[in-house]
Amino acid sequence: MRREKRFLHEEKGFALIMVLWVIIILMVIVMSFSVLAKTESRAALLFRDSLVEGLLAQAGLERAILEIYYRQENLNKTVVPDSGETLRVDGTAIEGDVGDGRYVVRIFNEAGRINLNTMNDGNKIILDNLLVNLGVPKETADTVVDSALDWMDKDILHRLNGAEDDYYQSLPNPYRAKNGPFDTVEELLLVKGVTPDILFGTKEHKGLIHFVTVYGDASKINVNFAAKEVIMALPGASEDRAAKIIDRRKQAELKTIDDVKGIMGGGYSSASSYIDVAESVGYTVESTGFRGGAEDGHGIRATLLVRTGGTYEYVYYKTPAETTK
Repeated sequence: MRREKRFLHEEKGFALIMVLWVIIILMVIVMSFSVLAKTESRAALLFRDSLVEGLLAQAGLERAILEIYYRQENLNKTVVPDSGETLRVDGTAIEGDVGDGRYVVRIFNEAGRINLNTMNDGNKIILDNLLVNLGVPKETADTVVDSALDWMDKDILHRLNGAEDDYYQSLPNPYRAKNGPFDTVEELLLVKGVTPDILFGTKEHKGLIHFVTVYGDASKINVNFAAKEVIMALPGASEDRAAKIIDRRKQAELKTIDDVKGIMGGGYSSASSYIDVAESVGYTVESTGFRGGAEDGHGIRATLLVRTGGTYEYVYYKTPAETTK
């Protein structure tokens, strides 16, 4: 009898342990499902917010295209959008509201940037000055500029500080000079002397990518649209003269070369060969969509060539993308 009672007692104890384990396993499963449900719910909300912000950014991009056409139709007039703000293509922010969201758009005409594909030995000094002003050592700047020209030309003779196939073929992962125009600004990373810090910038200095382009047809700099750093890179253009140009164009765009000459004074003679007031067919648009009162949003960066007759062509489109704050 005692053995039977002891056996029954042990059996009951084993059953209790099994029940406890089953309960623990069920609790773990329930908690796992709960966490998974919360995670999926949050992911769905984040996806929804991202989608909404992306659509707001796209709305801003579409408005920018309309404003560019409106500007072209009224190039010699004061262009005032529906919001009451004067449209500029120098990166000035334009804001718009759509329902509970908003977008911020900046339009940059490519004539305000240094066009790598129209650079030559005669105007390369602008890029060289820009690099030095951005904190790049003069020796490295000379290497980058000459190597960029060698990258594009069709011969195998390198400039004083440049590089051709013999240099690129000696690298651990060899390749050849392109012997053709740049397709993207990022292609500069293949050129001798260019590093990610030089191209994209650091905490201390802005990157080259903000001031150069490979799009459009401009071979000179339009100071109406150029950043202060680009204006200062022009021969004879000091920081003070660059500031005066920017202050003046905030009031009204400089329509003629004489307007520019009047502001630059004695420095104009040195910069005259590199300045124009013509507008390029290329435009870069940065559009950021924000949901509600959010401070961070979804960015789109696109470059398009706007033709006469109501047609345009995207040559660059990135989403999501980092945009100017």
